[in-house]
Amino acid sequence: MRSRAAVLCVLLVVLAGCSAPFSIGGEETTSGGSNSPEAGGAGGPGADTATADAPVQNLADPAADVLGWEGGYWYNESIPVTAEDGLNASEQSTFVNRTMARIERVRELEFNTTVPVEVISREEFQGRPNATGGGARSPAFRTFDNAKFEGLFLIGEGNNSLAVQQSNRNQNVLGYYSPTNDSIVVVSESATPRISRSTLAHELTHALQDQQFNLSEGTPPTRDGYNARNGLIEGEANYVQRRYEGKCGGQWRCLDISSAGGGGGGDANLHLGVYALEYFPYADGPAFVDSVFDRKGWAGVNALHEDVPESTEQVIHPRKYGTDAPTNLTIRNASSAGWERVRPDGRPDYATLGQSALSAMFGYTIYDSYNQSPVIPPQAFLNREGRSVNRTDPFEYGLAYTNGWDGDRMAVYEKNNRTGYVWKLAWDSPGEAREFVRGYRDLLTHWGGERVLGRQGVWEIERESPFADAFRISRQGSTVTIVNAPRPDALDAVHADG
Repeated sequence: MRSRAAVLCVLLVVLAGCSAPFSIGGEETTSGGSNSPEAGGAGGPGADTATADAPVQNLADPAADVLGWEGGYWYNESIPVTAEDGLNASEQSTFVNRTMARIERVRELEFNTTVPVEVISREEFQGRPNATGGGARSPAFRTFDNAKFEGLFLIGEGNNSLAVQQSNRNQNVLGYYSPTNDSIVVVSESATPRISRSTLAHELTHALQDQQFNLSEGTPPTRDGYNARNGLIEGEANYVQRRYEGKCGGQWRCLDISSAGGGGGGDANLHLGVYALEYFPYADGPAFVDSVFDRKGWAGVNALHEDVPESTEQVIHPRKYGTDAPTNLTIRNASSAGWERVRPDGRPDYATLGQSALSAMFGYTIYDSYNQSPVIPPQAFLNREGRSVNRTDPFEYGLAYTNGWDGDRMAVYEKNNRTGYVWKLAWDSPGEAREFVRGYRDLLTHWGGERVLGRQGVWEIERESPFADAFRISRQGSTVTIVNAPRPDALDAVHADG
């Protein structure tokens, strides 16, 4: 039986987020991660002792800009800010500057310039479609993206995948950093401007990353590469944010100026499959960063920016970072009868979806409304703490059906406004490939699929299903090939067997 309580618990995990080129994901308002004191760093006067924010205690400014001091404020200096009535312009500037000083202290990196912060209402945010990666896309791009999400059994063929993703973001984003504008936007749920200290710490970490490592360069073109890089970018931001929060109430006095109620209040319409896909960097990224920090400190984390993870598998399984590069697969064009390959402008004509996407594909069966019997049990996908779901790491992306992933490539084809695709997946061993095929057959059954008599490896999903189509599954050793078409008799036209 599906766990409805688990669904409600997962909905409590509030998305924060970033702008393009980064995906949208979660940012926690509870403390977590390591609370151990950081080493070194040029600090302000005295030790890291808590100082009350009222009455004001002014500390002497340094002769030059140093680590832990920004815009006239030390990391442990009290500030003249009244949290109860929101922030006026001068209070916001003060709050931002001290938070920058604290991020410097935690991360042991220096801001080069002050970061502008704008506070807007959710209504205004939703009127900015380009803020989180929306905007105009070519027909080929839309066709390609729709087919990709259909192939993951997340969004049915009759729906607009870009609109679904944008709707998720509009409901839940609390803030984002724009590398293009070198600025932060915070979404306030109240008329009086309010800023969550966690959201501000998270987004200021992105600004620091951009100033030190240039986040505008090297954006991967595929979903797997994108989520893998974000495992570092968002994982580091969440990791720093949690270390910052860990000092609040102990070494530091911290203001909380967030608006009551958290996210955007639209969780009832949240698409949980897309949510799980896009939440991956925030869930597994911090542990990946922590694994490097434990061995090599911040210098090791700095080095990651020069050699980012190649796959989400490397983020899920940190031991594979630098040692297990994904297989570079190819798909020969073997279409006929008018089926043409979709080649979107400005991006590769193939998709690589990765282990995190495959895990979201199986995990979504816990939540969808089509079938009450999930392919995997909730406890396999949901990380629980007692009767609740872990708010900082809700999803388990290392599933039995997806472990052993070694690469994948999907090509999309179109004819008369109908689409099909060829999806080739490499696995570490024939046994891992067989296990995935077993899970994939269960997935087809979940969505209303049945074997087609007399045709080996061919399945068809019933018309009432959001994924009504035909599928051919074949395995050769450690490689699995899936061909999709509107009907069984079109499978060979999309991709000839052999």
